[in-house]
Amino acid sequence: MRLIALFIVFVFIGYPGNAQILKNRKQQSKTILRIQQDQAAETISVFSRSAKEPILTQIAKRDERPYIHPIIAPDGKGILTEYRPEHHLHQTGIYWGLKLVNGRDYFMKWQGDYWRGISASVIKEKGKQVKWQTVYDMLDEKGNTIMVETQNWTMQKYDGKYLLDLEWRGEAKTNVTMGKFYVGGLFVRMPWVKGTIGAIINSAGQRNMEMEAQRAIWSDVGIKIDGRDDFAHIAIFDHPDNKAFPTPWRVDTQLGLGPSRQILGDWKLAKGETEVIRYRLFVYTGELNNAELTHSWKEFILDH
Repeated sequence: MRLIALFIVFVFIGYPGNAQILKNRKQQSKTILRIQQDQAAETISVFSRSAKEPILTQIAKRDERPYIHPIIAPDGKGILTEYRPEHHLHQTGIYWGLKLVNGRDYFMKWQGDYWRGISASVIKEKGKQVKWQTVYDMLDEKGNTIMVETQNWTMQKYDGKYLLDLEWRGEAKTNVTMGKFYVGGLFVRMPWVKGTIGAIINSAGQRNMEMEAQRAIWSDVGIKIDGRDDFAHIAIFDHPDNKAFPTPWRVDTQLGLGPSRQILGDWKLAKGETEVIRYRLFVYTGELNNAELTHSWKEFILDH
């Protein structure tokens, strides 16, 4: 499956130039990161070198859907995520929420009668790459587990950018159907109020709402954050191993963004079956460069 998907990608966008990519990697100056977990506050925080303030915080409460907020811009100027804005109270920074899972809505519902935290742990505490994991039960209306959701996160920082990799694993504890819907899965909420300057652009050159439900290998949301002269960006890279690749995208009118397999139709898992989905979030500031983002996407598929 992976080789077939990669062959299709190369036909349309060209051979990735593996040797040059590997050479470029060696020239990258990666920052040493460290993780600090606070069991009482139910957080996992990532710090750059010996900095006192975290650059990313994972919230992992037992009775609430896990989410990442805040993320600080790679140069330290501004917060790039937003928690429960007035226009979308269910949106919580960077999070994963599926719709119509055996009829239940885990995208708009983040409370404890839908989610039960099992564990939050640090996998790699310090280095050029740090790793952590959250495990949650997704509950039916009687409190029974219908799916165990595991999120494995990996983070790197280099040359003023973050690489934030997500491996999502869903293990069905009963027969599960994720119903066809226009949203569901990974979602990114950057700060937005009326009058915010920003745009979403995908690898095909489509912009904003013309991207809705369209398939693309990557999409980028860039917003003018208060206190910055340039734009802050979070791009999401799709992976050829994902069964919906290239996955269609949900875009809302407040510049919210997320890939969603559910747009294509019902998605089913039999009891005992596990689905694995991978994405990379590429966080940076400045100008969007289509060719550079596609090059960075190629690095992602070489990494995995």
